[in-house]
Amino acid sequence: MGRDRRNRGHDTSRMGGGFIALPWQVVDSPAYMGLSYPAKSLLIEIDRQYVRDNNGRLLASRAYLRKRGWKSQDVISRALRELIEAKLIHQTVQGHFPKTASWFAVTWRNLDRITGYDAGAAETFQRGCFVSMVIQNASLKPSSGTDRLQIVLSCGTETLSVVPSSGSMSGNFDAAPVPSGGHHLDTPSALPDVRQQINDKPVGVPEAVTRKAAKHLTKISRGKHDETVIRAGRGAGLTIEQLIKWSDAETVSRSLAAGVLPYRDLWMVTT
Repeated sequence: MGRDRRNRGHDTSRMGGGFIALPWQVVDSPAYMGLSYPAKSLLIEIDRQYVRDNNGRLLASRAYLRKRGWKSQDVISRALRELIEAKLIHQTVQGHFPKTASWFAVTWRNLDRITGYDAGAAETFQRGCFVSMVIQNASLKPSSGTDRLQIVLSCGTETLSVVPSSGSMSGNFDAAPVPSGGHHLDTPSALPDVRQQINDKPVGVPEAVTRKAAKHLTKISRGKHDETVIRAGRGAGLTIEQLIKWSDAETVSRSLAAGVLPYRDLWMVTT
């Protein structure tokens, strides 16, 4: 039977329609292999949107991903942060609450020329930048090898005496019931007193970002994202006083004890 020339150049061994093309250089890279499972899944969701000329306008908003089964904003935010840190995606537009979503580009393709990128986004894009990433703690094999260890005491397997050589110990029941360091309920909290920094402002944060964060904060209701909002709000330059007015001193102290998040996480809570 002769070859059907109508199918020349077409792969007839798979189902028709578009497909996601992840190069081996991507999936075999340390940057990809070091990702969590949610981050790998999110990368596929982002690349699914690519249609030849929109690399730079790919979405990862909660509104878009909800239709595809994603339910947790925290999971989305953590996965998105992983992909950015692994340099597998590049952010081209910073989203704004309530209707403008952030845009992204995958870094194994050229960045397409699209109107609307943030200033400097196109200039800082670098195709293939993920190849410079390395996996942290890649080897889980002990340096001494994987030989089976011997679980026998060096002195042999004879029966050991259960009584110390100096004799049995007697309990001291006259000691005070309160530890020498004081009762734990009287010990002051280990959380930092953030009220001492009430008007301090992080350095290096653009004033425009801080103003936008303050306006954004007034539109967010307290809930399960409180810690993310406080840590990201601090990263955006909000003062302790502003955060305490939105929340309370104890919650702010506990949240900031875990560190500060990039200010972009503040937009992700409701974008």
